[in-house]
Amino acid sequence: MQVTDDIVYVGVNDHDIDLFEGQYVVPRGMAYNSYVVKDAKTAVMDTVDARFFDEWRSNVETALGGRAPDYLVVHHMEPDHSACIARALEAWPAVVVVSSAQAFKFMEQFFGAGIAPNRTVVKEGDALDLGRHKLAFVAAPMVHWPEVMVSYDSADKVLFSADGFGKFGANDVEDPEGWDCEARRYYFGIVGKYGAQTQALLKKAAALDIETVCPLHGPVLRGEEIAHAVKQYSTWSSYGVESPGVCIAYTSVYGHTKEAALLLKEKLLEKGCPKVAIADLARDDMPETVEDAFRYGKLVLATTTYNMDVFPFMRTFIEHLTERNYQSRTVAFIENGTWAPAAARVMKSLFEKSKDITFAGTTVTIRSALDASSRAQIDALAAELA
Repeated sequence: MQVTDDIVYVGVNDHDIDLFEGQYVVPRGMAYNSYVVKDAKTAVMDTVDARFFDEWRSNVETALGGRAPDYLVVHHMEPDHSACIARALEAWPAVVVVSSAQAFKFMEQFFGAGIAPNRTVVKEGDALDLGRHKLAFVAAPMVHWPEVMVSYDSADKVLFSADGFGKFGANDVEDPEGWDCEARRYYFGIVGKYGAQTQALLKKAAALDIETVCPLHGPVLRGEEIAHAVKQYSTWSSYGVESPGVCIAYTSVYGHTKEAALLLKEKLLEKGCPKVAIADLARDDMPETVEDAFRYGKLVLATTTYNMDVFPFMRTFIEHLTERNYQSRTVAFIENGTWAPAAARVMKSLFEKSKDITFAGTTVTIRSALDASSRAQIDALAAELA
């Protein structure tokens, strides 16, 4: 794919992967993006996953007409983008590797101390002169690794954004949900903890005249797509509420807690709640539920008391939220316990370090199964949240 007259896409699509980063289901596969900048000097922007070296090398050499690249620019050392560095240096021994000082440290950890003898260390404010194209480097620490840099080509007004603005899914598969859904799940799953650092990078990018964004995952973005992606990232990284609605996340052993969660959804919809997302944490995709918890402003957690604690899937889910700086939301609880309900107290304690959490005034307590009292509590909670 021609990104511009001089910039060519040379990435690959992975349709064999089952779990990205060992935990995220990717039913539409995954893209590992790489680009070639052709000029008086040529630069390859990042590599791909190790399993695709041959395809990637063929793409690069086709783009360059068989010519070896002059530079290999490494924006990010995570192996889905860097795993082919050593084999690339075997194929093109004269290539100069360009990256940050910390990236070279990580490179040596992955490949050994002798890796990349021809190297150029860059920092924020440095530039790589290719001829007409000059790549200006911008530090992006903790978006989402500490060594990350992005680069800007002022000639074609292209931002090479590393993992920023990435999404799940192969580029040769149409995503019927558009960009937002899998970009949101990707952001909160992988980058979500680092909202302040993402905000800092957005401020730097705002000073640049950008017509095209080339991320390391997902589609190349242009025009209004960029404006929309920046708007979404601004909301996500500031932990703002994207859409009005309620996320209900539950675990249920024998079905009674599930019944309560479904009843609450029904009551909320009856009261005009614009969106109610509901998930069984033991069976549904937990990262998608994390996504919904950040998307909407209100969260209901429903679970059984288990060993005087909460059901394990619920504890894991709350930990996924709090380690990603979950904040500025309303949280409500439904607890179930046959002889000593304790789940609400435990769940509330798990948010003690979270910022700006408002707890609903109504807590629903079920003793084994729904009865008139607990149904009335669900009515009260629906009225409060709606």
